[in-house]
Amino acid sequence: MIKIDREFTNSLIEKAAHSERRRSNYNFHKDLSDTLQRMLNIMNTDTYVCPHKHINPDKREAFILLTGKVLVLEFDDSGKITDYIILDNKNGSYGCEIELKSWHTIICMEDTTILYEVKDGPYDAVTDKVFASWAPKEGDTDCLEYNKKLLKEVFK
Repeated sequence: MIKIDREFTNSLIEKAAHSERRRSNYNFHKDLSDTLQRMLNIMNTDTYVCPHKHINPDKREAFILLTGKVLVLEFDDSGKITDYIILDNKNGSYGCEIELKSWHTIICMEDTTILYEVKDGPYDAVTDKVFASWAPKEGDTDCLEYNKKLLKEVFK
């Protein structure tokens, strides 16, 4: 049995804090060919997840919040926000499932946020994601400004 508790997550939190990407993950699946990908994502507020979708093949994806707070967004093909949810245990919002073929991203709103993610496999780095052309690429200098812009749109 793998127990997801403070002892288990402490090293992942530390790894995320010192990561250039300001996040880390732990895969529960033993092989990338597994048809059900299960992982923990540990994120900090200064991380960026480029909007993307899974279309080759279509993949179901769900997030369950364990700790912290995140904004999960879906977009249309032009980058307009079509739906969102703020996952926050304090407000009774625990998780979500992403619509198939939907552009989506996550914005971390509290350091050391932990998400349990479930996604159809197998995982192939070449075909897993299509990144949005209308958003900054990971590593671009304006990534965090883009996150701030999306937050302002949601909280206007």
